[in-house]
Amino acid sequence: MKYKNIVKNLRYLELLSHSFPTIAEASTEIINLQAILNLPKGTEHFLADIHGEYEAFQHILKNASGNIKRKVNELFGNTLRDSEKKDLCTLIYYPEEKLELVKLEEKDLKDWYHITLHRLVAVCREVSSKYTRSKVRKSLPKDFSYIIQELLHERTEDADKAAYVNVIIDTIITTGRADDFIVALANVIQRLIIDQLHLLGDIYDRGPGAHIIMDTLVNYHRWDIQWGNHDMLWMGACAGNKACICNVIRLSLRYANLITLEEGYGINLVPLATFAMETYGDDPCLEFIPKLSGGAKDIDEKTHRLAAMMHKAIAIIQFKEEAAIIERHPEWKMSDRALFNNIDYKKGEITIDGVAYPLKSNMFPTIDPKHPNKLTEEEELLMNKLVHSFLISEKLQKHIRLLLQHGSMYAVYNNNLLFHASLPLNDDGSLKEVEVLPGQYYKGKELMETIEMLVRTAFQADADAEEKTNATDYFLYLWCGPNSPLFDKSKMATFERYFIEDKKTHKEEKGNYFKLRESEEIIDQILAEFDVEGENAHIINGHVPVHVANGENPIKANGKLMVIDGGFSQAYHKETGIAGYTLVYHSRSFALVQHEPFSSAQDAIERGLDIKSTTQIVETISHRILVADTDKGKELNKQIADLKELLYAYSHGLLKEKDSNKI
Repeated sequence: MKYKNIVKNLRYLELLSHSFPTIAEASTEIINLQAILNLPKGTEHFLADIHGEYEAFQHILKNASGNIKRKVNELFGNTLRDSEKKDLCTLIYYPEEKLELVKLEEKDLKDWYHITLHRLVAVCREVSSKYTRSKVRKSLPKDFSYIIQELLHERTEDADKAAYVNVIIDTIITTGRADDFIVALANVIQRLIIDQLHLLGDIYDRGPGAHIIMDTLVNYHRWDIQWGNHDMLWMGACAGNKACICNVIRLSLRYANLITLEEGYGINLVPLATFAMETYGDDPCLEFIPKLSGGAKDIDEKTHRLAAMMHKAIAIIQFKEEAAIIERHPEWKMSDRALFNNIDYKKGEITIDGVAYPLKSNMFPTIDPKHPNKLTEEEELLMNKLVHSFLISEKLQKHIRLLLQHGSMYAVYNNNLLFHASLPLNDDGSLKEVEVLPGQYYKGKELMETIEMLVRTAFQADADAEEKTNATDYFLYLWCGPNSPLFDKSKMATFERYFIEDKKTHKEEKGNYFKLRESEEIIDQILAEFDVEGENAHIINGHVPVHVANGENPIKANGKLMVIDGGFSQAYHKETGIAGYTLVYHSRSFALVQHEPFSSAQDAIERGLDIKSTTQIVETISHRILVADTDKGKELNKQIADLKELLYAYSHGLLKEKDSNKI
């Protein structure tokens, strides 16, 4: 039977033989893979809802949510003072900046170099212990690769080896390479401390540096993202969806934060500013005064006034553009959101669900009551300019391609089901069918996969024109559609918050997923839908900030669901009482890390102020998890099985060994 199976797979084994042309090379690879299976699993790092807060994001990457501090404490315990351990951690996080301070303060720099290099080598040796020498070698900078390898693999317990290591370090110092070597070691430690970064969506909006976060991810070694509704908004804008473009600009103006748009992506907002001043110059635009936070508090009165006018101008156009797309898609059942149709412009009232509400403002200079959703010529011209600006932004296009390359609607890693927000459910907790395209209904896993294909269609050059238009339109539904897995609320009450005083109209009723997610039975059903099994299976979400200040717990459904949006964005800090959650999945435990607000990178460098964090062990694993227990382990076992078949084919003459020098 084995012989017949191998004959059947001979074509594949012939291809495999090009990589392993001899029995010796195939055997060596089997030994290597078997060894990897018995290493501890790499550490996974989970973040969600960063919302442009790039300094906090970069710092959490550098300190690995306290993982580096934990390693330093384990290594040096009571042998170093707390201040020394703090300085060592800061050096690892910000090596170039910390070195400049050390040179100003340290009297015996050579002695400091000697002590510090030994300590950094010890930390680097510890964090590299989970990996094969081959993987560590690939992580090393070319200039110092050989030296670091020597230092990592020589133990100083032996007097001769200790002398050898000391000579290497002395030579690094005397040749003037100590600074460069310290920077290289710090970067290697940061690289090896986390094996994979999982982002559960919403890189964009609110904070000032989404483009900086994306630039950071360009060079990050291994990461994935499950798209969030705010990411989807920017993806839609990048694809040319006019309503998404309006929303992106409106949100930037709402938080008085145009840095990502103007400085990050070069979006030209001068035409909008000109149009706003001409059209809304006599309008106080009180309902559109930006929410100020962070550095935006320093803007002057003139800029503040202009931002309010631009804010109203783009919001009005947004509501018109949304109405046009909603009209094209009756299957969305969102016609009630074309609210300009419900206004009595003479009375200054709007009727919602049969109730008339007075408007806070009735100044609509660009609205024709007979055709309230039609753009004026000036608005049409403005939108064409804005669309052009988004489509020609090379950096934005590059960053969105990166999101497509690394992203998905959901992912499963090592028994953890990851998605940003929700899965549409019926009242009884069963999976809800959603009409994605006219007459085409999907639910659960199939719904997520269909949506992902639709998203990718919008960026495919060879897609059918009608399919591409429908796909581009669908970004708006993903942003604010009631059955969107990225939104899942009754409505997005943007219009009501701007124009209606009565807060009853502002209420956005959450979907059933949010109402039922405390139920272990419901979570088990969802896990089963995605073929995620085992006692340590979890769902991990972001999207909805956890209100710790009100006593809400991020751990739900008896530990099977973890919600890690604790409010990275400064706009949420007062609401949530904290500044974000992250998860760290070690080989021995699952740890939830709660962070307090980050002051600044400058404070971290000059004063050694790390993010204050509280770690809660969610699960302690009964045995240390090895690579063999992970998804990677399953793949390696398949590779081993294939290589064993190749060995059989060689040894039984089904394939001939090759001269590897001639391949």
